[in-house]
Amino acid sequence: MHPTLRKGMLVLAMRFLHIGPGDVVIVRHDNLEKVKRVEKIRDDKVFLTGDNPDSSTDSRNFGWLPQKAIMAKVIWPGTRLQGIDNQ
Repeated sequence: MHPTLRKGMLVLAMRFLHIGPGDVVIVRHDNLEKVKRVEKIRDDKVFLTGDNPDSSTDSRNFGWLPQKAIMAKVIWPGTRLQGIDNQ
């Protein structure tokens, strides 16, 4: 699978939105901000994967992260906001 976002691409992200499996999030890990997809949520932890598994460093390498490591949910591009038509 090809990455959803490419290097240098601008994104719009918001904090305090409901996070669920399939969402793309910005997470802080090892003092870096990373963009990953939420694969699973268990209790207060998340399992994150990259869209390009052959070259992605994600929870398959560093394990489950606390949900508080999530800084924001990416809402553009790729997410349709409820109540807003894309006409």
